[in-house]
Amino acid sequence: MSMHKIAIFSTLMLATAGCATVYESAAEEVGVATIADRNGQAVGTARLYSLAGEVTISASFEGLPAGDHAVHLHTTGDCSAADFTSAGGHLNPGGNEHGTRNPRGAHLGDLPNATIAADGVGTLSAILRGTSSTIIPQIFDADGTAIVVHEGADDYRSDPAGAAGSRIACGVFSRL
Repeated sequence: MSMHKIAIFSTLMLATAGCATVYESAAEEVGVATIADRNGQAVGTARLYSLAGEVTISASFEGLPAGDHAVHLHTTGDCSAADFTSAGGHLNPGGNEHGTRNPRGAHLGDLPNATIAADGVGTLSAILRGTSSTIIPQIFDADGTAIVVHEGADDYRSDPAGAAGSRIACGVFSRL
């Protein structure tokens, strides 16, 4: 291989390597969901990673309204209803109340708010509550799991859904 080709190859490898975090590079990717809005337009991607007994979700969004938006995992992998109610309630195998600030919470499906910038772009990353041996079977059960974006922010307290408003985007996880 010529020095010129080696330099180009090295540059491409470095550029590609910058796309994944150190965690994502070391972890096993176990699931992915393409998130679409009510018009069917793709507005994001969510990925599930497993490493050292924990499960992490990492999501990126593009084309959502600016502001803080609640993001939750929902019990059913079904985004067919126009308002995404087909996704059911929050993923909550422990029977807890909603919210990380609720003393009787939180659901497995409770995630941090995603902050979307004026250009419609934002990200979210969180470690899910529990271990991979309990979380992964809950997400990939017989009826699957959806990730849902709401019109407003989650207050992290109000049961059952954090007073986050309507569902504006939805995606279904597929196991890898």
